[in-house]
Amino acid sequence: MLKSLLRSVFRVVLGILFRVQVRGDATALNEKRLLIIANHESFLDGILLGVFLPVNPVFVVHTGVTRSWAFRQILKLVDYLSVDPTSPMAMKKVIKLIEAGRPVMIFPEGRITVTGSLMKVYDGPAFVAAKTGATLVPVRLDGPSRTYFSRTSGHYPRRLLPRVTLSILPATQLPMPAAASAKLRRRKAGEGMRRLMQDMIFSSQPKETLYAGFLDALDIHGRSRRVVEDMKQIEYSYGDLLKMALALGRLTTKISREGENVGLLLPNLAATAALLIGMGAFRRIPAMLNYTAGTEGMQNACTAARVETIISSRKFIETAKLEATIAALQGVKVVYLEDLSGRFTFADKLWLVGYALRFPRSVALPTSPDEPAVVLFTSGSEGKPKGVVLSHRALLSNIAQIRAVIDFSVEDKILNALPMFHSFGLTAGTLLPLLSGANIFLYPTPLHYRIIPELAYDRNCSVLLGTSTFLANYARFAHPYDFYRLRYVIAGAEKLNETVRTTWFEKFGVRILEGYGATETAPVLAVNTPMAYRTGTVGQLLPGIEARLAPVPGIEGGGILHVRGPNLMSGYYRFERPGQLEAPASDECGPGWYDTGDVVEIDDDGFVAIKGRVKRFAKVAGEMVSLEVVEKIARLASPAAEHGASTQPDPQRGETIILFTTDADLTRERLQESAKTQGWPELAVPRKILRLESLPLLGTGKVDYVSLKKLAEGV
Repeated sequence: MLKSLLRSVFRVVLGILFRVQVRGDATALNEKRLLIIANHESFLDGILLGVFLPVNPVFVVHTGVTRSWAFRQILKLVDYLSVDPTSPMAMKKVIKLIEAGRPVMIFPEGRITVTGSLMKVYDGPAFVAAKTGATLVPVRLDGPSRTYFSRTSGHYPRRLLPRVTLSILPATQLPMPAAASAKLRRRKAGEGMRRLMQDMIFSSQPKETLYAGFLDALDIHGRSRRVVEDMKQIEYSYGDLLKMALALGRLTTKISREGENVGLLLPNLAATAALLIGMGAFRRIPAMLNYTAGTEGMQNACTAARVETIISSRKFIETAKLEATIAALQGVKVVYLEDLSGRFTFADKLWLVGYALRFPRSVALPTSPDEPAVVLFTSGSEGKPKGVVLSHRALLSNIAQIRAVIDFSVEDKILNALPMFHSFGLTAGTLLPLLSGANIFLYPTPLHYRIIPELAYDRNCSVLLGTSTFLANYARFAHPYDFYRLRYVIAGAEKLNETVRTTWFEKFGVRILEGYGATETAPVLAVNTPMAYRTGTVGQLLPGIEARLAPVPGIEGGGILHVRGPNLMSGYYRFERPGQLEAPASDECGPGWYDTGDVVEIDDDGFVAIKGRVKRFAKVAGEMVSLEVVEKIARLASPAAEHGASTQPDPQRGETIILFTTDADLTRERLQESAKTQGWPELAVPRKILRLESLPLLGTGKVDYVSLKKLAEGV
């Protein structure tokens, strides 16, 4: 009776102080064999769960907690069992409780997070769930990590009374994995629990717009929190960015209509990020134009997305020497920020200072999370560039998916030199840190190979993003101490060269985390993480992503990857049908699926290995040969040079493989020797070798295989 009364008192007091919200369906909490799992953010977690969940479970607590007199008094309010999570025998008591019909509450992490993100998940709770066949109900705690009862000092700003949310996720079960030994079954069950916890972190994220997500970050971290720095050497706070976003967003309403695609031709600057967010607040859709694509590429992109107006900067156009490119564009109006700022009237200033900055949520036009947030463009490697329409939901889902598997904090500083017109540079390099409170240093180009390592050193950067090509060049020019602060180096957009991986580990002591994705998936699909890493793969698929493999005739093992998930694009704008949205669909899997065109293998632990693109296979004498294998052979024979493989028609053999290389001394004999050492077939050794001063590259850092194909056909 006393316990019940005290719980009621705590429910009222905590509910008022922390404005506690309980979301989700609690009916599954009535199951007979019930195991409730939750992330562990603070010393308040047990009290919050004990008084706000409509069930009276037995709390499994770490033995270290019971050593505190204060917490022993609090634990008197509930039934609890003290265990050591590292002891296999301790879990037997938990199994008996569940089998006796008592609901049990457990924190699989075993300890309070010190990063604000998910930490190591112990195998014991997972083995209990699998052994008993219990109904698992995940509960996501959000907010306690920002209280003074947490241990996340430096990783999250602490507040006296932040808002707390308890999200009850749908019930599930964790079946006992099949394995040769109990030890292996226990380990696999632990992996299953870790992925379930990551799914929980992702699934509980609110469904909102990009602008609303930015305001959430501003509320959490404070307007004075400095978060973005660019080449102007000014550190911009959330308040500064909000002011720029509102002002620039209002200016775009003077030159565009609601729902219109407006081209952005701007470099990596804080103002560019603010403009992108501000346009979304007023339902204008930024179409991020690739300024390295030339006149034809930009013209085709504008045609596909029906872009009538481009916003740019005179200073940028002059610096990038794009005057002739801009002058050649037809059917579009270019508006310069230098001129546009003059249209911000006295009435606009009164609106900004007197109303918008005070009530930023009220000024945004009503927008659904499923409406377009941005249009990006493919590189045109398969023809004319396509406009990829990404919704607010897709972008924020991908950010939530990444944050569920990798911890980013306010102590991190991300060096992003990848352009915002590239999906990797936009989502992972700009929006992810901006919405998670991490610092960003925006640099306008990834091609300054000597400067970027120096910037990483000078600005104390802890996270670096890049392609394999860019990382290789940074390593060539960097001092061994330039990257001493790096926690994460994340590679994407192209396959990571094994030589690059080895060089970074030996020269800088840094393990590169390779990922994989596509513009159409906003972009990240899979990534290696500190908790789930396997060399030779691109990691495990992110939470919330479904995958199917379609077999390919002539290629053994794996298949073409088809994916579906909340981060999938809304559809394409094609040059042939301007402005008409073509929803994603796969011939193999149907509507709502995306055919990546990549041949992959997924092992029993869920790690994805890329075998190559379907279009990057050659049919030689009736056999399918991967052009990526051809390039691997060349890299093994000549590690310091650059190599790219293509094909040309051959009446006798179907196709002939041509290798383009920057190594003037590379011979077919060396390639044959390289292939033999790795057991690769003779058919994978190219018959023709052509020397180039340098391989043609796209603006994203990838090899321009369209140009190589044209060169091959002209030989």
